Amino acid sequence: MRKTWAALGLVVALAAIAIVQQLAAAQTVATPTEVAPKIGYLAPTFELETIEGGRLGIQRGEREKPVIVNFWASWCDPCRLEAPILSALYEKYGDRVDIYGVNGIDTDDMASVRAFIELYEYKFPTLLDRKGEVYDLYRVMGYPTSYFIDRDGVVRDMIVGLPGHAEFERRLVKLIDR
Repeated sequence: MRKTWAALGLVVALAAIAIVQQLAAAQTVATPTEVAPKIGYLAPTFELETIEGGRLGIQRGEREKPVIVNFWASWCDPCRLEAPILSALYEKYGDRVDIYGVNGIDTDDMASVRAFIELYEYKFPTLLDRKGEVYDLYRVMGYPTSYFIDRDGVVRDMIVGLPGHAEFERRLVKLIDR
């Protein structure tokens, strides 16, 4: 009887060790090595001119803050509905997340872009995709489209279209807390 209890104790101990190892392995997420504009992949790198004349973009390596790359155009009605949401969320979370607004200036005009930024009080940087190259690189299907990129440069979420303020904020907070 003692041997049975000892054997049972050994089996339980080994099972516990196996479970702990599985849980530890499940929580360890390696940074992917493949690049693609898809969830779970490294975000494609780019650099664009900002409307103020500087240059910004997505580079390899760890970032201080996660970033949302939002593709928009001034003539896009859903972008007009989304703009106040982005402004409010940047006002609230801008110390913990970067937002880059990428304007498809190849389908827009500078006067309309500037008026849009002023009207919706964009405080975050606006990057100008003059040739539509970043739009193509990220395989954007339409405006607005947002990519949520973590501190390690991995695409963690994306939104195509307009999800509403609460849903956008939920996803943004999830990115920050990652």
